[in-house]
Amino acid sequence: MSVELLETHILARQMSKELLKKRIGSFQLRDYEKLQRIGFVNKDVKVFDQLVGRVIESVQSRGNVLVVKLDQNLNLVLAPEYGGKIQYHLGSSLVPERFHLKLCFDDNSSLTVALSGMGVIQVMRDNELPQSYVYRRDFSEVANPMNEGEFNFERFSRQLGETNVNIKSTIVGKDAFVVGLGNSAFQDILFRAKINPKRKASALSEEEKHAVYDATRTMIHERIRLGGKDQFTDLYGNQGRYIPVMGPNMNGKTCPVCGSLIEKMSLGGGQVYFCPMCQK
Repeated sequence: MSVELLETHILARQMSKELLKKRIGSFQLRDYEKLQRIGFVNKDVKVFDQLVGRVIESVQSRGNVLVVKLDQNLNLVLAPEYGGKIQYHLGSSLVPERFHLKLCFDDNSSLTVALSGMGVIQVMRDNELPQSYVYRRDFSEVANPMNEGEFNFERFSRQLGETNVNIKSTIVGKDAFVVGLGNSAFQDILFRAKINPKRKASALSEEEKHAVYDATRTMIHERIRLGGKDQFTDLYGNQGRYIPVMGPNMNGKTCPVCGSLIEKMSLGGGQVYFCPMCQK
């Protein structure tokens, strides 16, 4: 399960509530070597020593990435990506056995970060942030669907009309018009908008473009309201309650709208589920 921008938004909001002005007393890295070899953890782990004594000033999310801003121009970049967990603990007895990074604060609370397969844990100075691939990817000029000033219909409609690629490429991946949405969100959006995943972006009518835009906004608000996807665990260990209206959870089932059997196809490097009757 990918941790998309809705889930990092929830984590950033919760972390801002719990962590601001806390001072890091100590840290522990565990089982990080494999992540380090593939560039997901700093090559020189001695940079983590700089965390000790630092105070958390802010927590910001954009796309799939969280940036924990510390004093003295230091940052902790976190990208849970696929199934990672970031959790807050009030006492040492509550800390899980498995984690890659644990921050212990002066008040005896702690934060653990456990990645699953992929993800990032990096300590970086302000001027080093552009060296991080995930930071460059998500803290970019690509529209943030959480920001209505950036993600407006006029901009979205214009971009859809200017490209002749499959609509999935406009929502998911390195060339997407929005940041932080994955295959799960794409399937959800297209079902709500009643658009077939095979469609080309430039072939959509103005009404269909509006349907995609509105479906994106609806999905975002619903997922945040329900605490993230049902496979997501928030800062306090609570499971999200949002069940996607379309996706692998619909495998072998019938469409809740028309009763047709849900179909599956390979598209853009992943499996996509859709209703052959509702989605045209």
